[in-house]
Amino acid sequence: MGNALFIVWRESVEAILVISILYAWIGARGDGRIGVRHLWAGVGGGLVLAGVLALAMLGLSSQLAGDALELFQAAIVILAAGLITHMVLWMRAHGRHIKRELEAGLARAAENAGGLSVALLAAIAVGREGAETVLFLYGLGLEQSGAALNGMLAGAGIGFVLALLTAWLIQRGAHWLPQRVFFRASELVLLLLAAGLLVAGVERLINLEWLPPLLEPVWDSSALLDDGGTLGGIASAFAGYRSQPSLMALCAWGGYWLLVAALGRLQRRRVA
Repeated sequence: MGNALFIVWRESVEAILVISILYAWIGARGDGRIGVRHLWAGVGGGLVLAGVLALAMLGLSSQLAGDALELFQAAIVILAAGLITHMVLWMRAHGRHIKRELEAGLARAAENAGGLSVALLAAIAVGREGAETVLFLYGLGLEQSGAALNGMLAGAGIGFVLALLTAWLIQRGAHWLPQRVFFRASELVLLLLAAGLLVAGVERLINLEWLPPLLEPVWDSSALLDDGGTLGGIASAFAGYRSQPSLMALCAWGGYWLLVAALGRLQRRRVA
């Protein structure tokens, strides 16, 4: 429940902030050619795109069986981990100037496309965040069943409500929730979630014998923290913890953090 809540919360906050920037820009411009109707048309289009993706994924998975289904699900989980990482790095590079870049791009596009420019930007923002959320939730749902799956869906709903509140607080300029602190803290949790998804995907490939375990288990810490228990399950879902890990899973987990560190360092050099 908690990981679904966090993902929907963070993804929805980003989409809502973009929509609020577009809304404020429309109000400040006062141009009759570009109205709020164009904004909401774009939001609706983005939601439709996300819904089509969800239906396509469910339809494709229903046509697969056996190893083919397992391989498809492993690919989706690993893809979700990659998208989370890309999103964090992209926001780290552009988040500080996103409002200025959006407004500058809107001003140029509005001269040529009018209200269509606002609709397209809104559709892209909502469609992108919605598509990423669909992939993330699908990847998480593969690890859940029964009551846990219902809890995940409930967490997603709560996350959206919290996103509305968070976006409102950020727009109001709350001193205790500055944008920089919010995005930095959520970046760390998102990267932990991505590492957990990557480990889950690698384990599926090991079960399919597409990857060798190398050594299994490397250790057994079940007596200290069992990943089948409450606390261990949380650590497993949020950070990829395993009480009896294989060497391949450990290599994937460690390699992921080395890659993130290298990409972050390269990004800082480019900015400098």
